Amino acid sequence: MIRNFSISLMLLSVLVFTSCNTKETNKFKGEVFTTGQGTDEIKVAVVKGTPYEMGYQLGTLLKDDIKVTLTYFLGAAQHEAPQLYSDQMLDKAWETNAPFIDERVKEEMKGIAAGSGIDIKLFQRSHIIPVISTYSCSGVAVWGKGTANGHTLHIRNLDFTMDAKLQDHPVVVIYVPNEGTPHVNVSFAGYIASHTGMNANHLVFGEKGESPRSEMPYDIKGTHFSFLFRQMMYDTKTLDDILNTIKTTPLIKRYFLFFSDGNKATQGGAKVLVSTPDEVKYHIWKDNDPNDNVAPNIFPNVIYQTMNNDTAAVIIKDNLGSFDVDKMIALSKAVADDHNLMDVVYDATTLELWVAYANGEKGRAADQKYVHVSMKEFLKKAGIEL
Repeated sequence: MIRNFSISLMLLSVLVFTSCNTKETNKFKGEVFTTGQGTDEIKVAVVKGTPYEMGYQLGTLLKDDIKVTLTYFLGAAQHEAPQLYSDQMLDKAWETNAPFIDERVKEEMKGIAAGSGIDIKLFQRSHIIPVISTYSCSGVAVWGKGTANGHTLHIRNLDFTMDAKLQDHPVVVIYVPNEGTPHVNVSFAGYIASHTGMNANHLVFGEKGESPRSEMPYDIKGTHFSFLFRQMMYDTKTLDDILNTIKTTPLIKRYFLFFSDGNKATQGGAKVLVSTPDEVKYHIWKDNDPNDNVAPNIFPNVIYQTMNNDTAAVIIKDNLGSFDVDKMIALSKAVADDHNLMDVVYDATTLELWVAYANGEKGRAADQKYVHVSMKEFLKKAGIEL
């Protein structure tokens, strides 16, 4: 992810647009739970309704955390690079990129601003920072015969500056939309785009940035993955749905995107290299593909791209066929970067995840406890059956 602070829009059906109400009329007011203990404690928010209503619930429930998180994040970015991240530059970037952002995400942003009482400009500026910045991260998915129990397991390491103190306000948000698929976004208070998540159709989403600083300023007239992930969490049912969306969406910049499917009938994974500045705009690799950029270190039932591919390849080779959650956590730790802000290990088959956030006193995420979150369990606590 970010080390320094440095589509055609897909048409939505009338039914989806009608879910984007601008009034908060839902009887469900959202709930916030905590999991983990002490410095490992994480808030889990469950929200339900239209995009606007879900945003309003988040804004009401987390307004104190949101204000501190986004204000400090924006301030830290502007301190790091005053010209690049000035209010004027960020507002201009938002105006350029906004036509490519899913309307549901924009409606949710309106709701969270209203619920928290915070100027929507703070949300827009904070969310556009990753769009114009550089990235680095890691992702691995293993499934079927590659795991001990036949499940689909997926890691996503988020390598991002710890100086912005996002890790002080971790939030896992479980969305139950009136229209579309329930999904979970592993994030920070007030940040509603997604750098990783999972939907109730057993699909997991992850990313690794590849846009060099030498190509700045980037052409951002297209869809950024962080907004696209939220769109696909709403809409996709299978891995093929995800890949078809990628093929028909004008993307921006350079990324590796990782997707996995925990459904037994359609189980698998895919790695996508997005390289929009080049003539060929994307490459798609599934497991054991001799054309994969990590070849010849390729394996059946595995896709990967990490900050240390040599280390990852050795661990994958030694554990293929016996991967479980503990071994995936060990792999996550082994390939973690020094700027390791957040790590997630998913079991896409059971809709569970284990997440660790960096700690200001204890260091990077990989050195912290990975806290368990069950999507189904927290929905039940909120009185919602999946």
